[in-house]
Amino acid sequence: MKEQRIVPTDLSQKGNLLQALGPGILMAAAAVGGSHLVASTKAGAQFGWSLLIVMLLVNLFKYPFFMYGARYTAATGETILHGYRRLGKGYLLAFFLLNLVNAVFNIAGVSLISGSLALNLGMPGHWEPKVLSLVISSGCAAIIIFGHYHLLDKVTKVIMLLLTVCTLFAVMMALSKGSQMVEGFEADSPWALASVGFLVQFMGWMPAPIDVGAWPSLWMMSREKETGYRASMKHAMIDFHIGYLGTTVLAMFFLALGALVMFGTGESFSPKGGVFAGEFITLYARSIGDWARPVVAVAAFITMFSTTLTCVDGYPRSLGVSMALFRHQEGKWQQFHIFWILLCLVAAMTVNFCFVTNLGQMLFLAMVVSFVTSPVFAWINFAAMRAEWVPEIYRPGRVLTALSWAGLVFLTACSLGFVYWWLKLK
Repeated sequence: MKEQRIVPTDLSQKGNLLQALGPGILMAAAAVGGSHLVASTKAGAQFGWSLLIVMLLVNLFKYPFFMYGARYTAATGETILHGYRRLGKGYLLAFFLLNLVNAVFNIAGVSLISGSLALNLGMPGHWEPKVLSLVISSGCAAIIIFGHYHLLDKVTKVIMLLLTVCTLFAVMMALSKGSQMVEGFEADSPWALASVGFLVQFMGWMPAPIDVGAWPSLWMMSREKETGYRASMKHAMIDFHIGYLGTTVLAMFFLALGALVMFGTGESFSPKGGVFAGEFITLYARSIGDWARPVVAVAAFITMFSTTLTCVDGYPRSLGVSMALFRHQEGKWQQFHIFWILLCLVAAMTVNFCFVTNLGQMLFLAMVVSFVTSPVFAWINFAAMRAEWVPEIYRPGRVLTALSWAGLVFLTACSLGFVYWWLKLK
């Protein structure tokens, strides 16, 4: 049966911006994890400022595809996953299958980082990051299942404010001390063949995997139920841009911290989770002072906890809504959500306990999967936003369309280039 055409609605209904704020900040919390704490900091530590332009380009080329999720929902009053189904079940099926793969590896990755950082909170020495990743991800599942969107929203806003203040202060202190580069140091080139693997990791999660772009659309619907206010296009875009620009600025801060404190010292980050976590906290302590070490340890853990929390909610929420749409049982999406939370945790922990030997290996796998699947998610979001049932005034204009095509070309070329590089290594 063909979907009914959406009739444009009045998006200027009364409501204040505070009622709309939340989904964009939640997206930022999902993004500010492995891509920022790990990849951006390592980029600065290993290559200095060389990858700053790459960071900005990736954020620019991915921007439309993240924005379309919130824009579609504000324009139509339904989630962008409904848009996938309107395009054809093949689009929704492609999203579902690729999202399932990303869910397992990304939840495994962010929970393992959280477990590694938890070791610096005075945990007993016999605890391992893998065990802590299970404890943390299970705690996140409990918060979501019993606290629902309301608690998720409140916790995340506090965490993001704490992270921003702490990171900005650390960067200011590092700037006041200046570069730590030793005399005669020769930097590695990020453009050498040996650096391709790291570049893929860096771009894969910068600022986040593109499938995360569908989450604000789903969170907007939950926010609407909570506040009774359907966000106008203006308010939805303000909320999105606060989150997206915030992730870009924070990524620059983390790269700056790595460049100012570690670049040129001859030191590098360890691939082992527990060791890396200690090195990361030491990085902050060098900038602020040893007195801040416990504060930074708590802030870093809380940051990754928020990323784990949003991933444990976002991926299963997407899978749950997709299943509800497939089965024409939209009223049962919450039951499907819980089902996928439990199933994704079991799969992610199986990966961590049975197939991963260190944090670096896990993150490489998660970031590569995200990177290679990016063009597909980007195309699906672009197609949904250009569909005939979207009110014409809200479809992409010339500039946004040109940027979207440029982004698709960039992401596709990079993905194909990586596949070629990987096959040559084999």
